[in-house]
Amino acid sequence: MVNADDQRWIARCLDGDTAAFGELVRRYQDRLYNTVYRLVENPDDALDVVQDAFLNAYQSLDGFKGDSLFFTWLYRIAVNTAISHRRKQRVLLNIDVDRNGGPGVQPLDDSAYSRPGEGLERAEQEQRVQRALARLSPEHRAVLVLKDMEGQKYEAMAEILGVPVGTIRSRLHRARAELRELLEREEE
Repeated sequence: MVNADDQRWIARCLDGDTAAFGELVRRYQDRLYNTVYRLVENPDDALDVVQDAFLNAYQSLDGFKGDSLFFTWLYRIAVNTAISHRRKQRVLLNIDVDRNGGPGVQPLDDSAYSRPGEGLERAEQEQRVQRALARLSPEHRAVLVLKDMEGQKYEAMAEILGVPVGTIRSRLHRARAELRELLEREEE
């Protein structure tokens, strides 16, 4: 299942060519960062998690069997690293709530078809969803991000998270219900 390019770079890494792993990093770091950022909500933390994921992948490369795509294997490591990071953060008390200035307001759409204030409303709605997502458990947040934001298939999600497809469906159902409830409570 591994594509030929990835297989060639992996083989070179396993033969001791550390620079070959740099090509794999270059190839996949942006995709991983986008997913991890949605899971951890902080650009600096996302960079740290992606770096840790690549380090873990490099150290475990000889354990990659090629049963799946290399990116799927790497994605699983990154998502699990992000989930672990979120769990650790829940234990810490964050005194500086708005250290990043909070999510920025999207610039208004200046096209003739936009309503005045539509960009601000969209940004406020996105902030509400992000706040609600942040309150979910790491497992529920992960399935929502993978399915609803990344568009992953159930089978890929099961492989990434290392759980059966039935568990993915169950978590996704509970996560959506919990998210809906959190959003409804916030509206009140």
